[in-house]
Amino acid sequence: MDGHALELLLADSWEDPLWKRLLGQLRSRISPENLPPLRLTSRPIDVGMLASDRLSLPWFRTVFTNIGDVISPETLPPLELESLPMDVGELIADQTAHPWWTSLLRNLADVVAPERQSALQLTSRPMDPGGLSESMSLPRWSSTISTPKVFLPDQPKPEYVPAALKAPPPKPKPTPAQIEFVHVLQADLKRDLRRSAFRQRVWISLAALEVAALIGTAIWWK
Repeated sequence: MDGHALELLLADSWEDPLWKRLLGQLRSRISPENLPPLRLTSRPIDVGMLASDRLSLPWFRTVFTNIGDVISPETLPPLELESLPMDVGELIADQTAHPWWTSLLRNLADVVAPERQSALQLTSRPMDPGGLSESMSLPRWSSTISTPKVFLPDQPKPEYVPAALKAPPPKPKPTPAQIEFVHVLQADLKRDLRRSAFRQRVWISLAALEVAALIGTAIWWK
């Protein structure tokens, strides 16, 4: 949008008193403002059936719709991509698919004739490291301290005393009420499993009958 800025703050009318907002709403209702016609620059997109409409359908409609989609799926137009392709180089799967001698030749070529790259531009400034040692490539922090150095003695280490191993306390035995509660839960679980298996057989039988009815009407219906 040229010349227009996105305003995320609250409007100035938010701080208006209640009577002023009521008068403004009454005036808008009696004599509304005449705005120019809306100009849409985006293209409409068919999103299909809304989720609220899909949930309001009865259950048998969804079953018939799913079976129809399996038997004769909808033919959709080709997908239109509006993104720009980007060159990411050779994929890792393609690199690992090459034989081993190609990587060997590539390494030899990099050693004999390395790729010429532009000079590196550094924006940082060098730092005076101060005192360096032969085994360290970093500046000593002690050389940057201006206060007097004080070496405190190490604290004495506590002596290790092996603790005596104690036998774990015996587990409490379940009470008769807990055993009865477990038996009741087990019986409820078995009953729910039997009911779910029965419902599964009923639904599978209904789906098979619907498929047979669709095939029969498609063949013998005229």
